[in-house]
Amino acid sequence: MTQELATIIDFIRYGASRFGAAGLTFGHSYDNALDEATHLVLHALHLPHDLSPAYGQAHLTAAERQSVLALIDRRVDEHKPVAYLTGEAWFAGLKFKSDTRALVPRSPIAELIQSNFTPWLDERHVERALDLCTGSGCIGIAMAAHNPDWQVDLADISDDALALARENVEFQDVGERVRVLKSDLFGSLKGERYDLIVSNPPYVTEQEFAALPPEYGHEPKLGLTAGEDGLDFALRILAAAPDHLNEDGVLIVEVGESERALVATLPNVPFNWIEFNVGQMGVFLLDRRDLVEHAAAIHKAASARK
Repeated sequence: MTQELATIIDFIRYGASRFGAAGLTFGHSYDNALDEATHLVLHALHLPHDLSPAYGQAHLTAAERQSVLALIDRRVDEHKPVAYLTGEAWFAGLKFKSDTRALVPRSPIAELIQSNFTPWLDERHVERALDLCTGSGCIGIAMAAHNPDWQVDLADISDDALALARENVEFQDVGERVRVLKSDLFGSLKGERYDLIVSNPPYVTEQEFAALPPEYGHEPKLGLTAGEDGLDFALRILAAAPDHLNEDGVLIVEVGESERALVATLPNVPFNWIEFNVGQMGVFLLDRRDLVEHAAAIHKAASARK
């Protein structure tokens, strides 16, 4: 049957159809079968991700056909995210190395980075920024790449993730402005202060994790789960952040579906829930002064789960 396939477009369409028929789950960089198939096919052919549609009718050689079909089969048989099959993922307009040492790069925070955090940072001066729970390093590295005047620290507790983050720092050539640090949240960052702290910490509940599709089973559990309500890390970040923010500093944290639990736990904290092009995505912003004002309630909530 596959002998009838000839062109790049043929194989992209075929891959998308196979993915849809297999009931695969999307959400690791792409949210649909067609985009995943496009990434996979173009990677297998060593072609740029923004290839002109004019090349869509180009025919594949026998060896190219074999390479593409092998990757399509692996995606269907193994349920492994395309980023892990190709070893690369795109985030905030940049290409990153991606493998099972860290979560596949993905976060609505990419939209904030590409829009220069407008309007949230329009009236603020940023020199130092921190990407906490950095994983592959994609958020912090993208912040540095899009803001050449910023010094950015990347922090994580996982040695595997930090090794991948260092590779991505080198890959994006931002080593002069980006440090990679091992730290259990703020544990090893004593005395460090930032104008901006951005974090995409684990926030999946244990119940949600048990029900996740098999694609997520290829990712490190350490980067996903955060207790019964998904707030184990977010509350610790909220409690400690004031000590690491400058007076006019800002904290931005992604908590995803745990947004409702966070609001119920801290109903009086004035979270700014950021609206993205596709709507609200469980990302909040708080000024340092708000963190200080509500420190008692935040510390009480954080201490209750120790």
